[in-house]
Amino acid sequence: MDKLIITVAVDCTVSFPNNPYLIPIHDVDSAVEQYVDGVDAGASIVHIHGVRSLEPQIQPDGRKVSRLDPAGWRRMQEGILSRRDCIMQFGISAARLDDRRQLMEFRPDMMSVIYGPHDERFQPDPGFAPREIYASHTREELLEYAVLLDQYSIRHEIECFHTGAYWNIDYVRQRAPLPEPIFCTLFLGWPGGTWTPPTPKALTYMVDCLPKGCIWGISVMDPPAHWGLLVQAIQMGGHVRVGWEDNPYLAPGTFAARNAELVDKVRRLAASLGRDVASPEETRALLNLAPRAAAAPMAAIEEALA
Repeated sequence: MDKLIITVAVDCTVSFPNNPYLIPIHDVDSAVEQYVDGVDAGASIVHIHGVRSLEPQIQPDGRKVSRLDPAGWRRMQEGILSRRDCIMQFGISAARLDDRRQLMEFRPDMMSVIYGPHDERFQPDPGFAPREIYASHTREELLEYAVLLDQYSIRHEIECFHTGAYWNIDYVRQRAPLPEPIFCTLFLGWPGGTWTPPTPKALTYMVDCLPKGCIWGISVMDPPAHWGLLVQAIQMGGHVRVGWEDNPYLAPGTFAARNAELVDKVRRLAASLGRDVASPEETRALLNLAPRAAAAPMAAIEEALA
């Protein structure tokens, strides 16, 4: 069995705004500290959400997604990589491709691409207004992502909210570059119209149906089921994502004061099950990632965007 790859995802401004330790979107320095601590605790992939703003309503193109601030993403990326060696994974897969095309200039190791629609509704506490995200991602868009990411030597992290994503994986790799192993994150318990139940049977089914050539991990946004499903994934040979975005609770009613506490709990669970945790270097080898490419200078990017 391969060593366990741990991904840490810090940003819970949309998913768990009731978290008392929540970091404001523009507080890049505090986010960097959380990611660095997560790597020190055992994470090898950092799933970052840079500076952005969520649209208040559905737009004429039918989407309600985040608009991105490239400079804020670059500051966060540089802040982390200047202090720790880790795999840089850019998130916010709901955002428009034109916006994310700018982020490709920063040459992250991986970029999240959802192989299906976004239909999410976050309201873990009725005292907070619901946050909703809507976006349809066409197969034409997925093919364009595959071509662009190949040009930039960026690998996919394919987000799979249900098994329809698997059909799209086969569709795309018959027509565009999609290097193996394909890293898929299986999302269970995320609320909204693409919800898959956070149950052992659902996880087993999703893993059994995976296309060949895929490596898988899980993200569970259901605090009562979260830790049990992570244990199941570790035992099945999968990988895991933790952090405030997915589940900020160490135990029922107990918030983790730092993301490193959540990473450390996974590391200890893995050790108790006889599975070692992969270092960033080992993760790079497992996923067949190329050496990190240099990002374009910020001044050149700003000039191109002007």
